[in-house]
Amino acid sequence: MRFILVPGAGGQAWDWHRLVPLLGDAVAVQLPAGDDTAGLGEYADAIVAAGTDPGPVVVVGHSMGGLSAPLVCDRLDVRRLVLLNAMIPAPGESGGQWWEGSGHSRVDIGELDEAERYFHDLPPALRAEALVRPEPEQSGTPFAEPWPLASWPEVETQVLAGAEDRLFPVDFQRRLARERLGLEVQVVPGGHMAALSRPEELAAALLN
Repeated sequence: MRFILVPGAGGQAWDWHRLVPLLGDAVAVQLPAGDDTAGLGEYADAIVAAGTDPGPVVVVGHSMGGLSAPLVCDRLDVRRLVLLNAMIPAPGESGGQWWEGSGHSRVDIGELDEAERYFHDLPPALRAEALVRPEPEQSGTPFAEPWPLASWPEVETQVLAGAEDRLFPVDFQRRLARERLGLEVQVVPGGHMAALSRPEELAAALLN
């Protein structure tokens, strides 16, 4: 089974580079995040382009990837859709509206800088590398568009929540998954960037 790994805001395939070799057959998608002309349709096109090899796939959407990953379930042979510390949209809700609609705007996530919010649990050398990389650009275009599906795809869905996620705390993810999908979350080690901080444990959850 091939894994297609969809990054979050900033669209960087680099976010998956420690996980890819552990999955056997996997490709990390580079999204057109810095392109103001690219919306959710173009993000879906990029995901589909990464899945050109025939056969069944598992699509993993991280963070903002929860908006675009479900859009390809009618275009690829998707056997499982995995949400990793992901936004779970409602039909017609834009990414910009999601923060209020999901209740995240009422979650106390504290006052932390980017390093402490996203990279607090990375190994020191990798954390240093992440912090010196150019800050990824993220256009607001896909956040302005209503989520286009009328309902969640009829595909097996797995929700993974990082135990130490400081952006989307586990209790928030648990409530959101129950309310919007009727699913329970599987808690995995690591923070928001679990694919960087705990790739071995994440691979085990994906391959199980």
